[in-house]
Amino acid sequence: MTRCYNFCAGPAALPQVVLEKARDEMLDWHGAGLSIMEMSHRSPEVVGVAQRAEADLRELLGISDDYAVLFLQGGASTQFAAVPLNLAGENDLADYVNTGQWSKKAIAEGRRFTRVNVAASSEDSNFSTIPPRESWQLSADAAYLHYTPNETIGGVEYFWVPEASAPLVVDMSSTILSRPVNVADYGVIYAGAQKNIGPAGLTLVIVRRDLLGRAGDKCPAMLNWQTAADNDSMYNTPPTFALYLAGLVFEWLKEQGGLAAMERLNRRKAGKLYAAIDSSAFYANPVEVQSRSLMNVPFTLADDALDKQFLAEADAAGLLNLKGHRSVGGMRASIYNAVGEDAVDALIAFMQDFEQRNG
Repeated sequence: MTRCYNFCAGPAALPQVVLEKARDEMLDWHGAGLSIMEMSHRSPEVVGVAQRAEADLRELLGISDDYAVLFLQGGASTQFAAVPLNLAGENDLADYVNTGQWSKKAIAEGRRFTRVNVAASSEDSNFSTIPPRESWQLSADAAYLHYTPNETIGGVEYFWVPEASAPLVVDMSSTILSRPVNVADYGVIYAGAQKNIGPAGLTLVIVRRDLLGRAGDKCPAMLNWQTAADNDSMYNTPPTFALYLAGLVFEWLKEQGGLAAMERLNRRKAGKLYAAIDSSAFYANPVEVQSRSLMNVPFTLADDALDKQFLAEADAAGLLNLKGHRSVGGMRASIYNAVGEDAVDALIAFMQDFEQRNG
């Protein structure tokens, strides 16, 4: 079987060696006579898998004991509600920065549970920029400041951490593990797994322990971070197979040299693709250069009447899932950790050939 190159924004590509290991262990995990997804989540085997995954994640990100690591369900979108329910009351104020579709969804959900101040927005530029920090109108008494370090749809990424007196809460779904971060800069980091961590179904929350225990009585137990922390993420049955696969991805990342090595690779991949776009009069990227995402590269064709032909020929060439999000159109190449440099090289070669034939 020849595997195609997968540029999907999520559920995204997984390392082939991880998939092969999961395949080999599917029917008989470590001689147990059954698969890991058939075992009780309270068995020593599954508890051990969860503990190893957490230890490896802590090592990769340098997470101190000041933070709890939670493996949850519901996707990052569930955390849009969990964040205000855990950190703010109905009459409290929370600051949000709006840099794209995921920021907008977090803001809309936040408003259901607390007062929201939109401190800055790049909507007037069609989310092609990050508002400069000096333009932000932060509240003096905000319970937290929420922003999205990487907007998957628009392809904008922060390469700096904003200064603020309130705890920083970030949705890192599409950038986590792509490069080193200083976890101590943040109060809460949350992320859906289906981009750089593992398959859909698992959600990661890293929360500073002094922020636990603030949820009010109306917060459902399943959304209460304290409940999850008190039960080692096993208040109910966790997504055991997704957690197992995430653990394999963490092991793979360590084998690649950790996050510093991944950053070097990701910068090289993105640099190649942006250079190919910028050197062409046929393709264009709408994002300001200093805010271009390393993970999600949107681009348009000079003649959008060629979009369908481009996608059809790309599919036939084994370059899959390049269609841009329905809200913005065009194309988008998501080049997460598991998308190799060979995939980017193949995409660039196809783009150049398509331009030569149709430009």
